[in-house]
Amino acid sequence: MKKTQATLRRKANTGLAVLYTAFELSNTKWKLAFSNGDKTRQVTVVARGLSQLQREIGKAKKRFRMPEKVRIVSCYEAGRDGFWLHRYLTTHGIANLVVDSSSIEVNRRKRRAKSDRIDAGTLLRMLMRYRAGEKKLWSVVRVPTREQEDAKHIHRELETLNKERTSHRSRIRAFLIQNGIQITNPSRLNFLNTLVSLRTWDGQALSWDLKARVVREYERLRVVEEQIKALHKEQEQRVKTADSSSLCKVAALKKLHGIGPRSSWVFAMEFFGWRKFDNRREVAGAAGLTPTPYTSGRTRREQGISKAGNRRIRTMAVEMSWCWLRFQPRSKLSRWFNKRFANGGSRMRRIGIVAMARRLLIDLWRYLEHGTVPEGARLTSLA
Repeated sequence: MKKTQATLRRKANTGLAVLYTAFELSNTKWKLAFSNGDKTRQVTVVARGLSQLQREIGKAKKRFRMPEKVRIVSCYEAGRDGFWLHRYLTTHGIANLVVDSSSIEVNRRKRRAKSDRIDAGTLLRMLMRYRAGEKKLWSVVRVPTREQEDAKHIHRELETLNKERTSHRSRIRAFLIQNGIQITNPSRLNFLNTLVSLRTWDGQALSWDLKARVVREYERLRVVEEQIKALHKEQEQRVKTADSSSLCKVAALKKLHGIGPRSSWVFAMEFFGWRKFDNRREVAGAAGLTPTPYTSGRTRREQGISKAGNRRIRTMAVEMSWCWLRFQPRSKLSRWFNKRFANGGSRMRRIGIVAMARRLLIDLWRYLEHGTVPEGARLTSLA
């Protein structure tokens, strides 16, 4: 009788069976953890070995006596591998989750054991809890499409090139100042002609090796500046055509006085162009501008903003808030800041500008989604 009941239960649950899979990724090896909700199995495969991955999934089905077309649910931590594995898994009918690694629970002991096997098991257990209904267990990353991910390359490359340009300029200045020579702008086109006439503190010409090194550094600087110029032209050309919703949002943001082509591009491609927000709290949370209060018993203190969101948008929002105060002084947001923080010290103004950055992002979201121009803001005729 008991055997018959167990068989009936097994047959009734066949359609609801789920194979849980967790990936612990590294550069050379992947640790895979499988479970049917009762038993677990862990194996190691070669990193990016997709054929071996499929074989291990098949072995797990046989090991747990599951049907060939069983539903598979998987997860892995967001990291250097990006989203290509997610796209591969979803193409093969696997429901995959990319998880924010900073939201994963860890043991709070001073010393805790850590290995790929332990981490894979932790991910597997949390995946089963998440599927059971604990939706706030961790943070799931929203995966962009290939086109949306590709659109981020231009401004991120510009970010890297600007840092390289600063490094080359600083290095040239450092070489010369070691010999008592100070220059203001090593990016000038006639810099090499000026270099010939430079003299050290005692009136001597620059040594041969020093001059050759400065010339090579200047040539690298010119290459970087030409690439920056080419990328800026590429941005301008794409905004003129505006053949996608993201580019249309770039053009719309440029109409607000004080928001230029570079900042509007970052806002659209990193944030508003592909993310969909349901309310203002989601906007602030995605930028990491939400407060983190610490309240326990009689202890009450504010720990500052969470910084759990997009760091580029958070940085840009703070920079644009200072520009907003300058170019939109009659707007409601600027008047609010001036009334509450302008008369305080520098620390109060720094605190206030972060609060203003949060409000500015929310106003920009309402402007792009609903066409509501921020109250008191001035539009420019230059698009």
